[in-house]
Amino acid sequence: MMEPLVDTVDQKQIVKNCHLLKTMDISKMVLGDASFTAPFKLIAERDDYIHAFVAYFDVSFTKCHKLMGFSTGPRSRATHWKQTVLYLEDVLTICKGETIIGSMTVAPNKKNPRDVDIMVKYSLSGRRCVVSRVQFYKMR
Repeated sequence: MMEPLVDTVDQKQIVKNCHLLKTMDISKMVLGDASFTAPFKLIAERDDYIHAFVAYFDVSFTKCHKLMGFSTGPRSRATHWKQTVLYLEDVLTICKGETIIGSMTVAPNKKNPRDVDIMVKYSLSGRRCVVSRVQFYKMR
């Protein structure tokens, strides 16, 4: 549960909307920019069960003669980067229109900067499920 799974997620398994966590311009980044905390708000598109959060990235090459880019998201054409699945300790029962609010903190691991430490705080106050939790992950 502590180690995220890198895998392809079928877009039919996505229950919620997407939420942009962070935009990074690698041509302007300085030391420490890869560490961040970002709030999120996810709204259920249907009644379902939530087993995990899914993270991915989009890339835009804006300094080229021709603008190019791609998404590694589950609703886009598959890439070898796939998606990052952060499994939850509890299965959440959510109804259409209900909201999960929270934040994600991402930072290089202090002992091995190639590893990434992730903390996810989330809460849901729904008709069938009420939960508030903090979970920690280590991406190797």
